[in-house]
Amino acid sequence: MRIASNKLSDLIDFFYSELSSVYSPEEIKLLTQYACKHYLNYSPSDILTGKNENINQSDVIKLYDCVLALKQNRPIQYILGETEFYHLKFKVNPHVLIPRPETEELVELIIKDCKKAGFEDPDILDIGTGSGCIPIALKKNLEDANVSAVDVSQEALITAQQNAILNNVTIMFNKVNILTEEADYSLENYDIIVSNPPYIAKKEADSMHARVKDFEPQIALFVDNEDALLFYRRIITLCKKHLNAGGNLYFELNPIYAQEIKQLAIGCGEFKSVNLLKDLSGNIRFLKAERND
Repeated sequence: MRIASNKLSDLIDFFYSELSSVYSPEEIKLLTQYACKHYLNYSPSDILTGKNENINQSDVIKLYDCVLALKQNRPIQYILGETEFYHLKFKVNPHVLIPRPETEELVELIIKDCKKAGFEDPDILDIGTGSGCIPIALKKNLEDANVSAVDVSQEALITAQQNAILNNVTIMFNKVNILTEEADYSLENYDIIVSNPPYIAKKEADSMHARVKDFEPQIALFVDNEDALLFYRRIITLCKKHLNAGGNLYFELNPIYAQEIKQLAIGCGEFKSVNLLKDLSGNIRFLKAERND
């Protein structure tokens, strides 16, 4: 593999020639834009108008290495070490999931619900916070909220704390394994509990793209085939003690298990309403349950 010259046009041609066997032309265009923005601070229009510009050798090497990593299916977000979520910048690494657009929709739902109800200072808990994208985006848009987040991974919590500092918000992060009795006494009471827990059964791994299953943290993706609803069941149980009267529970979920999760919430007897909601693609993706007053 070799780049013809240091001209931007040759670098772009290099992206297409080396990645065409792995990505579609549309994907390569986006990857090129992400890389040029990160390493060169070039916008898409800069790329179009600056194709004859010469790029300094140190940046050429960075872009070359980026292509090598992309050919191995490494996610561009991990290569660059950052991504955007809900108009904010986040550090990401293999210890945390890459935030998805669907999760932005979940954040939007919570913010709209709070503002519609005139409830802008809720006590919020995010369970399984990963990069911290959910609580940080919520705090950024609900400035008077008291926001806490827990995760079982110390490495994830370190990343989440870095992201809170990066986005100039204060979040209370704690290491908690919600599947143990520790959660029963270490959590406080909240007006909103939200979670995007692991919800992919291990038997589904073979059908997943290598970019996800080979690089993103397994602990945040997969649950045992025998009990795919483990985390949902546990969080619903925790709501009996830790979700305030009239408070809301929000889940992101696997559409395959949506009806079962809804029945778990109804069956616990603590909620006056339980609703499944669709994402922008038309898939059932979220659950909202309002606790009895």
